[in-house]
Amino acid sequence: MKTAVQTLVLSFLSFLSISAMAQADKVSVVNNQEGMKLVVNGNDFFINGMNWDYFPIGTNFTYSLWKQPDDIIRAALDEEMSMLKNMGVNVVRQYTGVPARWIQYIYEKYGIYTMLNHSFGRYGLTLGGAWVGNTEYADPRTRDLLLAEVKAMTEEYKNTPGLLLYLLGNENNYGLFWEGAETEDIPVEDRKSTTRATAMYKLFNEASVAMKGIDKSHPWPCATVTCFSWKSS
Repeated sequence: MKTAVQTLVLSFLSFLSISAMAQADKVSVVNNQEGMKLVVNGNDFFINGMNWDYFPIGTNFTYSLWKQPDDIIRAALDEEMSMLKNMGVNVVRQYTGVPARWIQYIYEKYGIYTMLNHSFGRYGLTLGGAWVGNTEYADPRTRDLLLAEVKAMTEEYKNTPGLLLYLLGNENNYGLFWEGAETEDIPVEDRKSTTRATAMYKLFNEASVAMKGIDKSHPWPCATVTCFSWKSS
């Protein structure tokens, strides 16, 4: 009888542990007289993070790990994430495209969170079936497309265990001058960029407000050289 009770208690505790792990986290940014800090489920959280992506030798930008069979994805994650865990990494930055179930897998097996990054038009986008290498944020079509994408992203991932936060953009202010990912001299004297920047930051703000209306449990910084701000619930 004692053994049966002990087994029942252990099973119940294991169930509670798994249930707690499978729930989405409550993440917030606390800003007080001591400064700013990230808090996860009521506990202070220090990020030991890095960018992460996966391209086997011989592949290029067209390769996507997430389009491979599950056994290949799992083998790649097990090899990579075990090394990152051993390094002390607790957060990886990934771009959109990673399925929510693999974010959960990385977290539940290795305790590593994901910061999910939407490039927000940084490297161009497709409008009306045509590729546009330099994003015009004042274009109503751009606005509609990007807002629809970030809203859909937030709806899809908001309840994902292992999601730490969202990230919007990647040095998008440089995209006001550069075509795609090519590096060029910044024309500082060209003040037309100021008008384009105004439209861009307004759209960033509009996207942040829309995301907050969908998910109040995860913050979302924007990543540009002139602005790296935290938005929290």
